[in-house]
Amino acid sequence: MTRCCRAGTSPTWTPSSNGWAAPTSRTCRSTRPNSWDPPGPREDPAAGFRTYSDGQGDQAGPKRRLRPESFADHYSQARQFLISQTETERQHLTDAFVFELSKCDRMAIRTRMVAGLVNVDENLARTVADGLGLGELPDALPPARQPVRDLPASPALSILANGPESFAGRKIGVLVTDGADAAKLEEIRAAAEQANVNVELIAPTVGGVQDSDGEQVPADQKIDGGPSVLYDAVVVLASKQGTPLLAALPAARDCITDAYAHCKFIGYVGDLAPLLEATGLADLTDDGFADLGRSSAADFITRCAELRFWPRQASIAEKVTAARG
Repeated sequence: MTRCCRAGTSPTWTPSSNGWAAPTSRTCRSTRPNSWDPPGPREDPAAGFRTYSDGQGDQAGPKRRLRPESFADHYSQARQFLISQTETERQHLTDAFVFELSKCDRMAIRTRMVAGLVNVDENLARTVADGLGLGELPDALPPARQPVRDLPASPALSILANGPESFAGRKIGVLVTDGADAAKLEEIRAAAEQANVNVELIAPTVGGVQDSDGEQVPADQKIDGGPSVLYDAVVVLASKQGTPLLAALPAARDCITDAYAHCKFIGYVGDLAPLLEATGLADLTDDGFADLGRSSAADFITRCAELRFWPRQASIAEKVTAARG
């Protein structure tokens, strides 16, 4: 009798009553191929992991580490996952492949990974190949089992298609300076409390700022230690005199450029032009920027439930493509 053991940690070679035998398509095997061979690591039948027979009577016999034949299909579920994503999520997947494979210093490995992607989706593979500068799209890797290409998309597999209905539990970073509009700050705080949203004040110094009413308002973060990556959305609440100060501070400029690059919603009050010009964003503002002098803080927080202004991602990609010619 052959007993099937856990598949996840099995060796390539399978113990049998006749000793170590070459695996079949149903045996569990470690990662192949190994581009570092020779002298890449291999199983050692003599000194490595070994399974021993146990049991008595009709329960006796060697243990084998087996997988169902469907385990040889490496691409069908990957394809179904891909086609179930929104365009934004597909772009994220593409960018992730390009980023990670760009860290691999072996051309053969990068090429082979793209060749595997051809079995999932040729457009995905081609875009990743372009991002890696491969030049030509490699031929698809021969699949151990032909992938199923008619699996339907599943909306349940998309994160963005199943996003939150509110901004509750999120955090807004409010960049403030001396002379910040006291009434608008109070409005932001009240709207955030009503929506169960956290607010942190970010200032040039952690001692805080003096608002337009002359009140000292302590800060939660000094700008150098409160980058926009810590927040789900950002608001710039600066006075007319304070905006040029922010424009002169590298950390403040980074706060806005990072928020823009990460497609976050950016609210502001007053003239943001000096800061936008200093960051190079003066001609790049979009509907993800909200003038809180013209709209309410509550409306801004409601929009933030989308978490990101995703059209900006497509716009950035289009500009990059146009710049390349």
